[in-house]
Amino acid sequence: MDMTNPDKKKLDAQVVSEIKKQIAENTILIYMKGSPEMPRCGFSAKAIEVLATYHQPFVYVDILENSDIRATLPHVASWPTFPQLYIQGEFIGGSDIILELHQKGELKELIEQASVST
Repeated sequence: MDMTNPDKKKLDAQVVSEIKKQIAENTILIYMKGSPEMPRCGFSAKAIEVLATYHQPFVYVDILENSDIRATLPHVASWPTFPQLYIQGEFIGGSDIILELHQKGELKELIEQASVST
């Protein structure tokens, strides 16, 4: 039992709730290191480069500025690394998967379907 932070479970529940709300409310959402204008890791930069080719609006969360989300999201998504892309509430994957889906044309389909339904 962690006595140093008795509110940790409550905090985690709040963070999980916030993450689920962000995912539900944003058609295209990426959790990344930095911002689209200034990615702070190569994987985030690569993911943003791919997303930018579709000219569709998306929302980002800088996990370096949100330590609670950074610590909690890997448990929510069952995915340990960043970036993490969500489209219409569905976890798509990280940088390598984003690039692979882009190269196959599958990411374009997902983004076009999401854009039509908003």
